Amino acid sequence: MQRKNMIERKQNPEQKGRTILRNILITVGIMGAATIVCLALQHFSEADTHVPLLFVLAVVIVARFTEGYVYGILSAMAAVVLVNYVFTYPYFELNFSITGYPLTFVVMLATAVMVSALTTQIKWQEQIRLEVEKEKTRANLLRAVSHDIRTPLTSIQASASGILDNYDALGRQEKVELLEGIRDESRWLIRMVENLLSITRINGDRAQLQTTWEVVEEVVGGAVGKFQKQFAQIEVETSMPEEVVMAPMDGILVEQVLVNLMENSAIHGKTTTKIRISIQKLPERVLFCVEDNGKGIDPTILPIIFEGQLPTGDHAASDGKRSMGIGLSVCMSIIQAHQGDMKAENMAAHRGARIQFWLPCQEENWMEEA
Repeated sequence: MQRKNMIERKQNPEQKGRTILRNILITVGIMGAATIVCLALQHFSEADTHVPLLFVLAVVIVARFTEGYVYGILSAMAAVVLVNYVFTYPYFELNFSITGYPLTFVVMLATAVMVSALTTQIKWQEQIRLEVEKEKTRANLLRAVSHDIRTPLTSIQASASGILDNYDALGRQEKVELLEGIRDESRWLIRMVENLLSITRINGDRAQLQTTWEVVEEVVGGAVGKFQKQFAQIEVETSMPEEVVMAPMDGILVEQVLVNLMENSAIHGKTTTKIRISIQKLPERVLFCVEDNGKGIDPTILPIIFEGQLPTGDHAASDGKRSMGIGLSVCMSIIQAHQGDMKAENMAAHRGARIQFWLPCQEENWMEEA
């Protein structure tokens, strides 16, 4: 019950008003449709045994597509009254004294109420499961962030103190090296903060993800431009279909996914000198593929690579500062928020790593919007 109340409190008054209106419209619409169907069927059959079953089905549908117990129970009570008033002789009169009908209506009401309660309970359990998964993701992120932020900050502090305390004793080259270290660690922290802002936005309220039809080539071009400002020494090759490919997405978030994947290839591939991004238009989805010629991904961490868990022991980052887990867990959350998916694998013959993700895309919807 506490979890249920917590979920309900997350809706602001405006959202609650829209939810209540939506639930009322669904209830009235479904019960009205059931009544119309039963009236129509009376013209084809004098038997009315189908009427209670159709109204029980209507109650189940109401319970499935509304929130809370109230609407399912109200629809169950309305179904009993409608069956008695409209479809039971004498018609358009309430009459519970006919032999056998009181028991029939009591059983129907009890069945409808139980179905409504069970359906609603299942929906609440699903919401609780999603909340638990969200809390687990946040815990994993907090654990990863506590590691990934602490060490760069320590390094920045040590380099800055070294310059201030030994300014006159240090040569120009030594000062430049310390300042470059501060710059690199600061850039890493900026990327980490961007990832955290993205994951907070996605996990905070998935319903607020705004997608528009974006030209995939433009999103890829923006990501490559950002990446090469930091890693100009790495060649990036892109492969696009001849026709223009569009997909519904939050362009900024998907661009960040591509930047994260390329940065992971550059940092964790160790020997990476070339990255290839390819796009394929498949039936009802667009496939993005990022490949590199680095050392690949340790097979033992492939099963958990998107879970935000830190590598340990021999699998930890060799510089002791950075792990790919946090960035890839952010990427996975962004892609899943788009109703897509992602996978990672090593290419054959030690030719590097490949990470693919795909976004749903129905071309007819694009044509309708156009």
